[in-house]
Formats: sequence, C-alpha cells, structure tokens
Amino acid sequence: MVGWAGRQVLVTGAAGFIGSHLAEALVREGANVRALIRYNSAGRRGHLEGLPADVADAIEIVASTVEDSSAVRAAVRGCDTVWHLAALIGIPYSYLAPRHYVATNIEGTVNVLEACLEHGVRRLVHTSTSETYGTAISSPITEDHPLQGQSPYSASKIGADQMALAWHRSFDLPVTILRPFNTFGPRQSARAIIPTLMTQLLSGVDRLQVGNLAPQRDMNYVADTVAAFLAIAGCDAAIGDVVHVGSGQTRSIGDLAERIMNLFDRKVPIDQLAERTRPGNSEVMLLLADNSKAERLWGYQPTVGLDEGLRRTWAWLEENPGHFRPDRYAV
Repeated sequence: MVGWAGRQVLVTGAAGFIGSHLAEALVREGANVRALIRYNSAGRRGHLEGLPADVADAIEIVASTVEDSSAVRAAVRGCDTVWHLAALIGIPYSYLAPRHYVATNIEGTVNVLEACLEHGVRRLVHTSTSETYGTAISSPITEDHPLQGQSPYSASKIGADQMALAWHRSFDLPVTILRPFNTFGPRQSARAIIPTLMTQLLSGVDRLQVGNLAPQRDMNYVADTVAAFLAIAGCDAAIGDVVHVGSGQTRSIGDLAERIMNLFDRKVPIDQLAERTRPGNSEVMLLLADNSKAERLWGYQPTVGLDEGLRRTWAWLEENPGHFRPDRYAV
C-alpha cells in the first residue's frame, strides 16, 4: 500500500465530480496535490470551490486543458503519480459534437501519456468507463468482455483506453486503467440519472420526467470509487491492465426512480419523454460489474450501500439547491 504523505501528485479533471472527491481525499492523505482544470474566463474552479477551505487552499491549480500539450507537460513535471480523469463525458452532447470528444478524450489522453513518459512518473492511472462495453453480451461483465462503441462518447473512451495500453506496451509506461461503473454521489452533474431524479423531486414537481426506464445500471457510491483510485495507484500487479470497480448489483432506471420516491416519501407519476432517450442502437441496456479482479488485486469491496448513498446524495442536494438543473433537459 502506497502512502501519499509528501508525494507530489496530479489529478486532471479535478474540478469535476469524481476528480474533486479524489483531490480532496489526496489532500487528506497528506499528498501535495496539483489540479489540472479547464480554464474559464470567470476563474471558476468547479467542484473544488465547494471543498472545505483548508482542503481547497492546499491544492495547486493549473487552469488550462488537456488539449494543450505544453500545459500538460508543465502540470506533470515533478509528479510521482498522475490520475487522468479529464474528459468530456456527456453522452447527449457527444451526438452533437463528436470531434470535440476525439480532441479531448483521445488527443488529450495522448498528451497526458507523452508528458508522463517524458517526465518518468511512477504511475499513471487512466480513467475508463463501463460505457465502453455497450449493452452487456454476458453478465456480470468481466474485463475481457468485447468493447462496443454505442455512442461517440463511448467510442472516444475506447480509443483513449487503447492509447493508454499502447503506451504501456510500446514504451513501458507504468499505466493502469480503472474502469468505474456508474458512480453517483454529492457534486454529480444534475444531468446524471440519480441527481436529475432527485432534483426534480426536491423542486416539488407533480410528475417525474425521465427517459427510458428499462436500462439497468450498476450504481456505485463515489467514496468507493475514490478508494479504488487510490488503491490501484499503489498496485504494481495492475500495471498494464484494466480493472473494474462497481457495486456488483444492477437496477433499472425505473426501479431507481421508484426506490428514490419511496425512500424520501415523494411519490409522483412518471412521464417518459422521447427527448430524454438515446437513439435506439445507441442505448446501453445492461451494465453490471464483475469486481473479482479488483478484489483479488487489492481486496476491493464496496462499503456504501445504495440506500445509504442515496441518503447522502439527497442530503447534499438539499444543502446545495443551486445545483438543480434547468427545466429543459440540457445536453
């Protein structure tokens, strides 16, 4: 097990949902944390702004983009470990701007790979997604399941993953790939399924508006995903490999909606809206993680159950009403 105290580390995409939780955890572990976040003219730091002051003040901010190779090289310089989470992740937007996904997710990843090789990092943890599998052919899904790009987003992530593996095989870069299944929790974008269900109910709607109720997802609480990010970075046996983390359980979107309404006593009718559904051949119908490799490599076990994770997420949303999404579905 690697101790993080005093180590210089980099988290790309640290202003995002999982990235901000990972950066916070690393600060609390005593690491010297550098955060590469997307530049914006307002100087906003995304979810890093919501961290406790002592944690936020301990993070060194580099505002740029992974698409800028010189900025990436500068951010990586001097780092022991790099966690690469920066990516465009919104599936609806990927239908509208697929080239943007190639530029950020594939070309941006190549910039990170080249910088890590140049500066001789001890470990690069590259972030994948269960969306790379498309609809499960066999379940639960193991790491040798075929990859299927059913959206421009998932195709771009397949490309990024393969680049990471190629840099390991071609140049001996010490990279490992963590493939989280559907992570949820505080700070998640309100376009994701659990926050969009909860924010509608907290807003007092009389009808819950969703898309397809049939797809089944493996929902894993963010603290368990972050624990896996930390563990895999210290696991030599995972170098050059892909490893899953999920809850090992799956539920349909319809079941999730009913569970949330029952848990918080907010029962309303459900409307399925065509505008909130994916194109037919792009919809991923089943994702369920086989966690056995992570369990074998470092003893991974999810610790936060679904209901407890939902309660924590609901409580955070109640305390942060500005996180609510607009009335219209946003890409």
